[in-house]
Amino acid sequence: MNAVALSPLDAAFLEIEDAEPGVSMAIASIAVFAGPAPTTDEFARHLAGRLPLIPRYRQKVRRVPFDLGTPVWVDDPGFVLEHHLVRVALPAPGGDAELAALMGRVMATRLDRDRPLWRYWLVEGLAGGRWALISQVHHCLVDGVSGTDLYRVVLDPEPHPRPAAPETGEPAPEPSAGALLLGAAGHLAALPVALARAAGSLVTAPGRGARAIAAGVQGAAALLGSLRPARPSSLSGPLHRPRAFAIARGRVADVRAARHRYGGTFNDVVLAAVTAGFRDLLLARGEEPVPDLVRTLVPVSVRAPGDEGSRGNQVSLLLPRLPVHVADPAERLAATITELETCKAEHEAEAGVLLTELAHYPPYALVAGGVRWASRTAQRAVVTVTTDVPGPRTTLYGLGRELEEIIPYVPVGSTLRIGVAILSYRDALVVGLTGDETADDLDVLARGIETELACLAHRRDDAGARRVSPGPPAPDGR
Repeated sequence: MNAVALSPLDAAFLEIEDAEPGVSMAIASIAVFAGPAPTTDEFARHLAGRLPLIPRYRQKVRRVPFDLGTPVWVDDPGFVLEHHLVRVALPAPGGDAELAALMGRVMATRLDRDRPLWRYWLVEGLAGGRWALISQVHHCLVDGVSGTDLYRVVLDPEPHPRPAAPETGEPAPEPSAGALLLGAAGHLAALPVALARAAGSLVTAPGRGARAIAAGVQGAAALLGSLRPARPSSLSGPLHRPRAFAIARGRVADVRAARHRYGGTFNDVVLAAVTAGFRDLLLARGEEPVPDLVRTLVPVSVRAPGDEGSRGNQVSLLLPRLPVHVADPAERLAATITELETCKAEHEAEAGVLLTELAHYPPYALVAGGVRWASRTAQRAVVTVTTDVPGPRTTLYGLGRELEEIIPYVPVGSTLRIGVAILSYRDALVVGLTGDETADDLDVLARGIETELACLAHRRDDAGARRVSPGPPAPDGR
């Protein structure tokens, strides 16, 4: 049978979407290119030559009847590339406001589950004779790192495009419901063997296994302690269907300058800037930025070095509290560093890894129910999500056109009204801010982030500020 089971973490994003009517769990980005825009046929021919390198783009998700097994990837025998390409034009003047409005409309709707879970939007009419490509991909297919890596597959490192990849053969027939049930029954029958092997690995490497389990259990306790309902504020509440979107920009050099002046890591500095933006937003709304008001979910990549090209999700999480109550920029960065150090010391990320591993063993119906419960519970405690992904360091090209900028997008759901996505490309840092229709003031958050990044990099009145040793450079060199 041609069916490959999703990992429990990949499948979790389907369950979260199914538990929240009107919520889309697609992630996205906007790639902005120098003009002129290619025709739709030109782009379709180019993309067709890359599809053999992205098998999931020609596969769809099938659920196993009665949730007796994990959903599976199957070939889509009716795949038509043109069904996944949409061409639109921005109204004049084709600036950030018009692009953000389009992004809000695009991401307010779900991808069609009866087809492969992705769509590309070719956008013409950008200011300066430019064009853009919106990549809309379901979270069950990629995480932030693997999603960004798709640019290295679809685009080219030089202006001259690479040759088309060779085809891999005809799609396999789609399995019947009976075949899916039979496969799920085989998986259930094999679970005792899988459990025995897992127990055997603990016997052969008792120290390593015990340490991993102990760290995971300690982290799980810390995560459970973080799931108290958040204090009421305008940042949380029922979502409304339209999506708002805003863009903030900074420089990688400014983040580096700030971390060398004050210490910490690249992510610490960026999260401190996000904290400043939320402080500004709360004050602009007439709300007091008190302690413990804004807890954010920070995805943490657990990919092994050199594994960036693999698809699917390989992430854990941290749940730090943003110190929005701290007014001074240097002190706010110091408080952010301390909060993240605490989350790491409590092994929150290890807890996520342990829970993901354990999810391979129970029957899928129990896992699916647990994910839906955890999603509803966590959303009462988490106020926002903040994801920071390193993008390509060198210039990429699309059909000979230079890629000038990548603008990221993260979905929002349940009572989480604002999401923050940060992505670096070359020497630029771009922040995409997602909200529902209640967040029509996202520009306040965007300008607050920009101001803080510049302040931390160039501020001179910091003689009394606390300093810590700069953290080691990230694997991406930032």
